[in-house]
Amino acid sequence: MRKNLLLTLTVLGVILGAVSGMLLRVASPIDDNIVMVIAFPGDILMRMLKMLILPLIISSLITGLAGLDAKSSGRLGTRAMVYYMTTTIIAAILGVILVLIIHPGNPKLKENLGEGLQNDDVSSLDAFFDLIRNLFPENLVQACFQQIQTVVKKVEVQPDFDDSNSTMDEFLSGATKPPPIFKEKKSLQFKSGMNVLGLIGFFIAFGICMGKMGEKARLMIEFFNILNEIVMKLVIMIMWYSPFGIACLICGKIISIKDLEVVARQLGMYMITVIVGLIIHGAIFLPCIYFAIVRKNPFTFFMGIFQAWITALGTASSAGTLPVTFRCLEENLGIDKRVTRFVLPVGATINMDGTALYEAVAAIFIAQMNGVVLDPGQIVTVSLTATLASVGAASIPSAGLVTMLLILTAVGLPTQDISLLVAVDWLLDRFRTSVNVVGDSYGAGIVYHLSKAELEALDGKSEVLHG
Repeated sequence: MRKNLLLTLTVLGVILGAVSGMLLRVASPIDDNIVMVIAFPGDILMRMLKMLILPLIISSLITGLAGLDAKSSGRLGTRAMVYYMTTTIIAAILGVILVLIIHPGNPKLKENLGEGLQNDDVSSLDAFFDLIRNLFPENLVQACFQQIQTVVKKVEVQPDFDDSNSTMDEFLSGATKPPPIFKEKKSLQFKSGMNVLGLIGFFIAFGICMGKMGEKARLMIEFFNILNEIVMKLVIMIMWYSPFGIACLICGKIISIKDLEVVARQLGMYMITVIVGLIIHGAIFLPCIYFAIVRKNPFTFFMGIFQAWITALGTASSAGTLPVTFRCLEENLGIDKRVTRFVLPVGATINMDGTALYEAVAAIFIAQMNGVVLDPGQIVTVSLTATLASVGAASIPSAGLVTMLLILTAVGLPTQDISLLVAVDWLLDRFRTSVNVVGDSYGAGIVYHLSKAELEALDGKSEVLHG
């Protein structure tokens, strides 16, 4: 009863937030300070959910992997990675097919929307190296709040003079003034934001090593188990606040958007293409994959994770929804904690089906808007880069816009046009995040089904040892 009440309140929160936002937009122009006050409870919800990400990832990964032997965790990881890569590639290809069929991009749109703001080009090689660097943080404490990034700066280089005095004299007298020469210089800088990938990498290794130690590590495993239970109790408390927080978050967002109606008219077909793609992937492809492997009703499974889906829709953060996803899978669907604790934190970081689909659509939409016809090779490049870039996208709101730079640079499209899509990103971000969370959840269900025999064998072994 209480679970149903919470779910009903959360759904009401989303509906009330959207309706209130629309009504307040119609009423009259609202002062920025009032908008801030309306959105404030939502901001507090996001802060509380993000606060729990670090202890949750640490405790869940360690306790999940410590309960497995190295062989089982390897198999579990392989199954999860195969599922993640398969569904992400399917999502990117679906996005490409839809955007080519619907063709939402029209060069006339460019005239209406105008030119975008110039962005710095991003090198695919730099982005790849940054991903690997972040996987191996040099300082674990720093990884909790900073990640490394390659920054390219243009530095003025002094012209070389030859030894002839006449040229030097001419230059000093001002007769000839050579134009300044600029050279690109790369440097590594730390930017704020949790290095989730690095923390996951370290704590996976930590959990596996702890599992190998057996009885010696029993006390440590108990500590992290209790930490995990405490965090989950905090999650339950926050979830009762979430309906109000989500309502305020959505209401504030809708009020604060400038020219919502104009943008909806101009980018309507682009939005429809992305949303149709996400619905096909989340409501048809993922359930079909689940049914084909598990042979159980995927919609019964979806009802079990409905609370997580609606929270993702409200918060637009896979990592922020992680505490709720854990609770839904473990309590509602009875999935083994060793599976959820390993599969979900990794999935929230690298399994981004919705983001891959969105990025593929957005890249080809920008090409269509600029009147550029992409050849088959470039379309394949878009699909592959969208898949890989979505893996590199940290599970933070609007990470898709950052990784879009990579895809556009890879196929030589104007990167400044990304800023034209920002106006509708607040809405699409919510839809694609909810699909990301559904994808992670179905993945946990599939991995659990495939690993059942191994987990039961492990349980039998531990009973013999402790019996």
